[in-house]
Amino acid sequence: MKRTQPKPLSAWRPINLNDFLLGVPHYPEHVDESYWQRDAERMKEAGFNAVRMGEFAWHIWEPFEGKFDFDLFDRAIEVLGKVGIKTILCTPTATPPRWLTMNYPEVLRVDHNGRRASHGSRQHCDTTSPVLRQHSRRITTAMAQHYKDNPHVIGWQTDNELNTTVSESFSDSAALAFRNYLRHRYQTIEDLNFAWGGHFWATSYDNFDQVVLPFPMAPSYLSPGHVQDYHRFLAWATAAFQRDQVEILRATNPDWFVFHNLGNLQDIDFRAEFGQDLDFIGFDIYPMLYDEFRRTNGHAATQALQLDLCRSYSGNFLVPEQASGLGSQPLFTTMNPEPGEMRRMALSSVARGADGLMFFRWRPAHFGAEIYWMGIIDHDDIPRRRYEEAKQFASDIHKIKDHLLGTSVHIDVGIAGADFDNQEAHKTYPIGLPSPQDDGTLLHVHCYRRGIACGFVHPEDDLSRLKVFYVPHWVMWKPEWTPRLEAFVEAGGTLIVGAMTGTRDINNHIIREQAPGGALAKLCGVRIVEFGRLTAKKGDGLFQRVAPQAGFYDNPNRSAPSSAQRIYTLDFAGRKLDAEHLYEQIETEPDVEILARWSNRFLSGEAAITRRKVGKGEVIYLATYLTPELVQTLDEEVLTPRSIDPLVEQLPTGVEVSLRSSEDHKLLFVLNTLETPTTVRGLPAGSDLLSGRAVSGEEALEGYGCLVINLD
Repeated sequence: MKRTQPKPLSAWRPINLNDFLLGVPHYPEHVDESYWQRDAERMKEAGFNAVRMGEFAWHIWEPFEGKFDFDLFDRAIEVLGKVGIKTILCTPTATPPRWLTMNYPEVLRVDHNGRRASHGSRQHCDTTSPVLRQHSRRITTAMAQHYKDNPHVIGWQTDNELNTTVSESFSDSAALAFRNYLRHRYQTIEDLNFAWGGHFWATSYDNFDQVVLPFPMAPSYLSPGHVQDYHRFLAWATAAFQRDQVEILRATNPDWFVFHNLGNLQDIDFRAEFGQDLDFIGFDIYPMLYDEFRRTNGHAATQALQLDLCRSYSGNFLVPEQASGLGSQPLFTTMNPEPGEMRRMALSSVARGADGLMFFRWRPAHFGAEIYWMGIIDHDDIPRRRYEEAKQFASDIHKIKDHLLGTSVHIDVGIAGADFDNQEAHKTYPIGLPSPQDDGTLLHVHCYRRGIACGFVHPEDDLSRLKVFYVPHWVMWKPEWTPRLEAFVEAGGTLIVGAMTGTRDINNHIIREQAPGGALAKLCGVRIVEFGRLTAKKGDGLFQRVAPQAGFYDNPNRSAPSSAQRIYTLDFAGRKLDAEHLYEQIETEPDVEILARWSNRFLSGEAAITRRKVGKGEVIYLATYLTPELVQTLDEEVLTPRSIDPLVEQLPTGVEVSLRSSEDHKLLFVLNTLETPTTVRGLPAGSDLLSGRAVSGEEALEGYGCLVINLD
């Protein structure tokens, strides 16, 4: 795998490797050595070229302080290397060994109740601890030096799923590091007091040494600025912990690629230092893990959403862990992919930006907290259908990779995403409203079902590649973003701006002018007079318990606030639509066209959706939040007239499409996400790289059937 210099972060950045990484996470320490040779031969037969290993083995790499033992992994790497399987090593810092936590208990994480974590699981140590960082540098240096000339080791993963189990810590070391972070950020205590609104509830400080962590058990609510800066600090501390390792690895062997695998995306600012330090980012994909979105929209739409969000952070990515079978820990389990579904889910990852993929895992563990987390090989060491599907997927990749590498995912409709500050700002003061990501998800789901090329894009990216760009109530708005939007619109783009955008400054203060602030108001041609909450169809939602500041209403003797049902409606294109979550009363400039008006209560007749022509394009302003019905009408009245057409017209239910393209190649992925056969019509002419057949017009797809159509 040859590494090249990575390009700047962008939603359209391919990863900087010249081959498709294909394989499995492998745990040779979990089985007897007599299995190793057979494992290597089966991996080679399956078409794999790489494994990932070592992320939970610090106790083996360093059985006691200062004593390193590389023998087990040396032998395992050699066995794999002899059959042509390369190794990606992991720094093992997600599971510090018992000798470390016993000799240095100050490295253990402390929760918001002041309880110190115990040994016995993972991510039990505090990445803000200088002692842990010292030992992290030691083990990374020792491993890097030992393997620097090993031809079978091609790259590294830092740690494992940072912040997935928990991201917060309230330890003494976290408090000290937080104060030092604030000293650098604000320089003077007066500036910090201003940023946090210290005159409210007498929360100002005389000096930085007085600053406390934002314990959620405070009697009432904390300053949003305080909470926001704490999570900025956690993101900074996570990046600093990783950078210790990256700098050592880069200095030891500059030919190695370095990435990280993300699980839950908590307290990580990808577009800042964390992502800038890496060659690319890896995202672990488990489409069938349950939550409300999956239950409502299905795991295929969930996977598409997760992949498109991931791609917005840095561009194309590696999937270091792709679900292969049933996944389980003691208190949950996922559904089991049916025959053909594992391959389809893997091709969905490729369709949406994966330039490498590893099925989790080679074989399941016989012990520990994941004994029912299945792998490619079963517990009894027999390869069955999952192995055969992995083998088929490897054959698929071999057929398409020469056309695939160097391409990125085509996007017509961009949704503003990948902004750490705006997601965190919402969390500090949600008042029951959907987050920007939740709001944007309604548009994403609609586009996914219709086959419209949609993704998440940051305003600092190349907006000229889009036709439509939606900003879903980003309350924090940087002035330098507005000229980029204006240039996009003047060149012919359609900008849609959601309610509440540009209403707070970087300190989480309400701006002291009529919103939205500054040049954004001029671009939109509107000003906000007032706003108010509305009822949501899924329940009132006015009051929600929010973990960082929930203590006040956790008292069972108190009642949460409530509100009466208030249904506001608007007339849009001859339809009467119910608004949800929020209304805004707005004033418009003379050159603004009113597309929709409020149709009842005190707002009746006033503007609800507006359009302002700017250059060759237009700016649409929504004085409310999205609903599925509003998205449908926007599609018909705004997207369709701007030639935002599906990649394939009239997609059958359950068929997913995505286009990857470069200057030289166009690949259309057509994937049946359901177990039942279907027929797809209106396909463009091309050749299906998987079957070698020419296709055009109508094609039958079996259950979980897949096409990858070369349109060149």
